[in-house]
Amino acid sequence: MDHDGAADPVKPTDVAGCVPCDMMHGRLSLPGGQIHGTPRWLVMHVLGTFGLGALAVVPRRHVVHVATLTGDEATELGGLLRDVAAVVTALTDPVQVYTCQWSHTGGEAAHIHFILQPIRRSDMERHPGRLGPVLQSAMFDEGNQPGLAAVEAFAERARAEFAQRAAR
Repeated sequence: MDHDGAADPVKPTDVAGCVPCDMMHGRLSLPGGQIHGTPRWLVMHVLGTFGLGALAVVPRRHVVHVATLTGDEATELGGLLRDVAAVVTALTDPVQVYTCQWSHTGGEAAHIHFILQPIRRSDMERHPGRLGPVLQSAMFDEGNQPGLAAVEAFAERARAEFAQRAAR
């Protein structure tokens, strides 16, 4: 049982055709592989143009609304977001780590995921006066998608950083 008394899913739900589900179940490639995980959450490098070092925190269960997280999923999420932000900070030396949740596909709610995106001074200099969602949008529009080799190398560094933090 979770903290709310509802049944805690023993086996994560899997929805074929959902990109995060397909990546977690091997139907689509997961660049960089699983970086870190908890019983209810997976950490992976973000696909697309959020820049090198942007990590996604994804529920292992197919969930489309934060309001439908189980108590146990919600309890794990807070500490995990903190830990992922610490790893992103340690590896990218950002001015800030933006933490946001985007989950729409074709105007419909989709598998939720939280993106932790390092914002470097150079990002701000390339887009003067733009901050927050406007900066993210400008960076996204740049189309600066990191290559597979860079994502895999960053994922290795992030796995090592998580392991080092766990050993403390």
